[in-house]
Amino acid sequence: MPPSSLKSQIVTSSLHIAAEVVEQRILSLRGQKVMIDSDLAELYGVETKVLNQAVKRNSERFPPDFMFQLTPEEAEELREYLGPSSLRSQIVTSKDPRGGRRYLPLAFTEQGVAMLSSVLRSPRAVQVNIAIMRAFVKLRELLASHRDLAKRLDEMEGKYDGHFKVVFDAIRKLTVPAERPRRRIGFVGPGDEKAV
Repeated sequence: MPPSSLKSQIVTSSLHIAAEVVEQRILSLRGQKVMIDSDLAELYGVETKVLNQAVKRNSERFPPDFMFQLTPEEAEELREYLGPSSLRSQIVTSKDPRGGRRYLPLAFTEQGVAMLSSVLRSPRAVQVNIAIMRAFVKLRELLASHRDLAKRLDEMEGKYDGHFKVVFDAIRKLTVPAERPRRRIGFVGPGDEKAV
């Protein structure tokens, strides 16, 4: 979904945030579920540079496990994944006449997003934060159910391996070519066997 359609899905009058909108903005980076600063800024209804300046003023509240800056490679991969216009926006506006970002994007973990509500003190920030926390919880529950399913499949596979072992052994015997009798090398004398 293009970022421009995000605003149309957010109902600002009642401060209700659609769960699907938030869930689509949660990404996996460095083995963690995160949200990018520009997506959070859009949800909170502020410019990205305002969000990042608030974070910078309160940097002691955002240790590395709450927030990290993307590497140039990660930013490029993200740009390719999301599309070229997604990461060119408001951070600190570039002097480049073509526009774009001057700094690499920030990624916020679930704890970092929770901390943002204390930095951005507004009723909208509280409502957005509640919606984001619900999305993270839903995602965690979904991942847990997938792990349970994978575990049950492994257990079933282990349980039925013994039954299917007989079948697999029979198939292997049928697929292995029978050994042909080999002829002896050398001179065959009058009482010697021709094959061994």
